[in-house]
Amino acid sequence: MTLSKIQHDELVKNGFCILPTLLNQERLIEARTALQGAIKKTMDRGLATHIPGLDPNEHNIRIFNLLDLDPFFVDLIGDAEALSIVEDLIGNDFIVSNFTANIARPGSGSMEIHSDLSLVHPPPWNEPWAINIIWVLNDMREENGATRYLPDSHKMNQPDALPKEADELMRPIEAEAGSVIAMDGRLWHTSGANLTQNEERGLLFGYYTRSFIRPQWNFNTGLSDETKSSLPEQLKYRLGLELTANTYTDYDNRTEQ
Repeated sequence: MTLSKIQHDELVKNGFCILPTLLNQERLIEARTALQGAIKKTMDRGLATHIPGLDPNEHNIRIFNLLDLDPFFVDLIGDAEALSIVEDLIGNDFIVSNFTANIARPGSGSMEIHSDLSLVHPPPWNEPWAINIIWVLNDMREENGATRYLPDSHKMNQPDALPKEADELMRPIEAEAGSVIAMDGRLWHTSGANLTQNEERGLLFGYYTRSFIRPQWNFNTGLSDETKSSLPEQLKYRLGLELTANTYTDYDNRTEQ
């Protein structure tokens, strides 16, 4: 699947677009089950699911290293439809920078406004060198912690271009469960506060960048030997597990020696 012209134009103009029902009901249930298992495994490993200073409170659940926690996430990060969207915006010279989950439970707060490209590359941010593919696991509404974004902020190439009243200008991205949100890495955004009594808002963030940008997550260290050995060859390249790490390779057209 490639983006339609309307979706591509929305991504370029607005910094994001929504693709409905990329996960059918069966896959959606599988994704939710895998995420609950990932939370348990993270806790069993003695690792934190809440990062003080990053997450506002303990109702914000953040899970790293998804690829090592369930094979479902290995399939999802290499999903052909998702990768075609990545290529549409940043070309085929890309790597997987990170793959995380963010769950806003009732009472969760809103984190600091940020752009994901600004976390891995200094200004100016003139090109869309990063993209998030966000898998929406629950209906996402403003009330239950929908991702909030600053309109037109993906066109700001310097940090001082961010308006002082940015908080007041933020808007929610609302999407149905099973949808995918493609978001330009330059778009300034934050998690919303979950003001509901009993709704959970779960998102999976596949973060892809151009290959010359150092990844957020060190997969060589984070992944077990068992997981590494089970990965498809192209994904090993995208994760920087090969000897050449993230040195650019036209993987689809390269020939084995």
